[in-house]
Amino acid sequence: MKHVLAIDVGSSSARLIVYRYDEGALRALLRLSAPLAFRSDGHGASELEAESLRGALERLLDALCSQPSLPPLDAVGMATFVGNLLGLAADGSPITPIYTYADTRCAAQVEALRAELGEAGLRAAHRRVGCMLHTAYHAPKLLWLQEQGVRAALWTDFATYLYRTWFGRAEMPCSYSVASWSGIFDGVALRWDAPWLDRLGVHADQLPPLADYSAAQRGLSAEYARRWQPLRDVPFFLAVGDGAAANVGSGAAASGETALTIGTTAALRTVSTERAPELPYGAWRYRIDAERHLIGGATSEGGNVFQWVREQFKLPEGEALEAALAARPPDGHGLTFLPMLAGERAPNWNPSALGTLHGVRLSTTGLDVLQAALEGVALRLAAVARLLGLARSPIWAGGGALRASRRWAQMVADALDAPLRLVAEDEPTARGAALMALAALGEVALSELPPPIEALIAPRAEAVRALDAAFERQMALYRALYG
Repeated sequence: MKHVLAIDVGSSSARLIVYRYDEGALRALLRLSAPLAFRSDGHGASELEAESLRGALERLLDALCSQPSLPPLDAVGMATFVGNLLGLAADGSPITPIYTYADTRCAAQVEALRAELGEAGLRAAHRRVGCMLHTAYHAPKLLWLQEQGVRAALWTDFATYLYRTWFGRAEMPCSYSVASWSGIFDGVALRWDAPWLDRLGVHADQLPPLADYSAAQRGLSAEYARRWQPLRDVPFFLAVGDGAAANVGSGAAASGETALTIGTTAALRTVSTERAPELPYGAWRYRIDAERHLIGGATSEGGNVFQWVREQFKLPEGEALEAALAARPPDGHGLTFLPMLAGERAPNWNPSALGTLHGVRLSTTGLDVLQAALEGVALRLAAVARLLGLARSPIWAGGGALRASRRWAQMVADALDAPLRLVAEDEPTARGAALMALAALGEVALSELPPPIEALIAPRAEAVRALDAAFERQMALYRALYG
């Protein structure tokens, strides 16, 4: 029997879940959580204060360590929202806020770097670092900060800053997984990307050293050892990206397995154990660990579009809405919807792309718009699937928005022309972090404990044909607007 603590620092909340692994089963025993919120404004900011976020997480750990039912722990694993950037002074104190992946204030630097590199240079950089040139990544952010006069002794991520603080060590490594979301990490050579560092004037010693997530950190500093007695001698494994942990926790950890997540936004990710897998231009290549690449694409649309349409048109919730959607034929609304209400990421990464609804008539209803929106998101995921060349094999599927609407899950299966294994798991990211900690302890293989399946949703031939036609209309509208 083993007990592990999973720390899941997401974009909307921080969660602590203690799991018990015994006789091939993984079960959650204790859960604590606290809400989080990025600070945003009308100028593209998306940030939060490092010390405030650290304080919120530490208070959760205080509460956990005071639980009389807390069992002796064998390991701690962490997953964190990634693509975040934090500047530290020489003494390790933050001198900037945490800039999140959603911060777009470096949009002008993206355009300047695109013009500077040209098509050939952009493609070469993409092959090395596995990321498109975009505001979500570090290169344009670092350039923007330099132009703002910001100088840091160390540029790091929030999880590495946490471990530096908790263990009192200046030389704290960052995992390959977290580094792979930076856009300045060579995901094949497993090192910071020299061409990007040269262009940005950043020295490798201004970035954390690198290691696989399984590099255990032991021995909390005296302050934290006194504060968290149950954790003082427990190994903490390096943080991994939340997308990597979600893939593992959803059942897609073996080579060739694919996971789909639809929460506020959406992502389609497949696993490869090849040393240097082929990467289509427009997709990204992140890391689960030193052995596994995560290849896929994320969209800026997902449950946010569902919520926006339902609120704007005052539509019902729950079973009434599900029944109304179930009564409608696929693509029966006469609309074409580009659902990029929060901008575009995969597959085209067009910073100018906007949401567009075409074909509105006097007879168009709110339910028409909702169906078009949900199918529109499904078709954008189909574009990612086509870019990746995914086989029509079963996909592990989850996420709060997808599980909340079985009708939407059916639309996605039809659009992808692939069966969905809808997993019965509310916390795939935390579960994945726990499984990775157990794997680092040598207790399990990452693909050994798939979650239970709530439903297997098969594509319907007639709906597949209808949504194929809708896909072509959506692509034609996109080309008409953006080339």
